Amino acid sequence: MTDEPTIPTLPHLPDEAGRVADAAAEAGLALALVGGIGVWMRCPSARVPPLARDYGDIDLVGHARDRKAIVALMESLGYTPDGMFNALHGASRLNFTDEHRDRPVDVLLDTFRMAHELELADRFGPGDRTLPLADLLLTKLQIVSLNEKDVRDLGALLADHPLGGPDAIELPRILDATRGDWGLERTVHGTLQQLRGHLPGLGLERDVLDRVVARTQELDRALAEAPKSRRWKMRARVGERVRWYEEPEEAR
Repeated sequence: MTDEPTIPTLPHLPDEAGRVADAAAEAGLALALVGGIGVWMRCPSARVPPLARDYGDIDLVGHARDRKAIVALMESLGYTPDGMFNALHGASRLNFTDEHRDRPVDVLLDTFRMAHELELADRFGPGDRTLPLADLLLTKLQIVSLNEKDVRDLGALLADHPLGGPDAIELPRILDATRGDWGLERTVHGTLQQLRGHLPGLGLERDVLDRVVARTQELDRALAEAPKSRRWKMRARVGERVRWYEEPEEAR
């Protein structure tokens, strides 16, 4: 009788994501969770119905200068690097696979690029399990067409956390990201409108629904009233005659 090989990764994906984040912190490596798992880590509402959802992968953000250390860490944790992808795209992104459980891991380096671009290099450091709440929210608000997973993630973030200062969803961070980028602000307004349209179908308690809607409206007002840069005003003249977002290869 032969012993079955030990699988190094954990079966419950949020537990496994926590294991990766803890290992990075122990190694003094900045590697922060983003995406749905990042929301799960910060939002109790994401763990129970009606905002709970399934997760199929782990998304992380690291620093480009730590590329080699990130690869070494992930290999030590039982992950296989995608050699071809990493050779082609390793300046900005790394892919890994948990071959035992057929689960992918995507590591963005310094910058989040999907429908819009968010610079994140100075937004996290060693020991940060996730991006800050404002950045988690921005990565979801920059999505042009929401799917059900995005709606639940946004609902959880806004149900559990008020807009405010460093201990809440940091409103100044969102305003800093949008005041020079008309396209990003246009998408955020559109995404908030989409979210309000989807919320009644989620089965939220009335007080939770009202709280989330109120926070979307608060954010809309803050964006509309914030000072704009010259660059923002110049792009606003063009408006929607020119597409203001990119078509991402895949949505997270």
